[in-house]
Amino acid sequence: MMNLTLLVWRQKNANDKGRFEKYEAKNINHEMSFLEMLDVVNEELIKEGKEPIAFDHDCREGICGMCSQVINGVPHGPLEKTTVCQLHMRHFKDGDVIYIEPWRAKAFPIIKDLIVDRSALDRIIQAGGYISVHTGGVPDANAILIPKEDADAAMDAAECIGCGACVAACPNGSAMLFTAAKVMHLAKLPQGKIEAFRRVCLMTEAMQKEGFGACSNHYECQAACPKGIKVSFISGLNREFIKAQLRSK
Repeated sequence: MMNLTLLVWRQKNANDKGRFEKYEAKNINHEMSFLEMLDVVNEELIKEGKEPIAFDHDCREGICGMCSQVINGVPHGPLEKTTVCQLHMRHFKDGDVIYIEPWRAKAFPIIKDLIVDRSALDRIIQAGGYISVHTGGVPDANAILIPKEDADAAMDAAECIGCGACVAACPNGSAMLFTAAKVMHLAKLPQGKIEAFRRVCLMTEAMQKEGFGACSNHYECQAACPKGIKVSFISGLNREFIKAQLRSK
């Protein structure tokens, strides 16, 4: 069992100034996940008649990316390729002081406490992150031969869960890694090539409209990504965008 001191960001809404508040997490089991530890803290707050800490979560299996928190200055915490829900308390020590904050980005306004509005990422997808070509049933789609290198690259890009850690880690608040992953996983497949030029232009335009910053090659996005999406996909997006611009002339 361990005792911890938490400094948690509390903010009523996007217009509230916000501040850190101090909490004691007592008798925490080393095998608990980080979110289970917060559940214990919230149970005590509720017993005391206080407002519990608001935070996002859903699957708690490292799949959905909802558990977006900055822990001691690092999106999703200190472990590589790990979401907050899969971060366990055995990676902390008794007596540790832990700072917990929401994603910090202009395009991610705070809803409450540790919850931010990430719908800007959804709007990027809605702008062009899909295909409209009819491929028939699964057997018909599987009949299209795809080079293994392209299939592997498409699957690597498709691993992106849209959590926004790349945005939170980037000093510019850029969504380039997210957008690149969504563009490239379709651009690598024959079904996605028909709309490739239109897609990259629409999604890049949507990204800029949402207020995300530009990429300046800090590589923080790749380091923070819980799925290990590589910055090489950003190069791929840039190539796709240049081809689209040349084609339009």
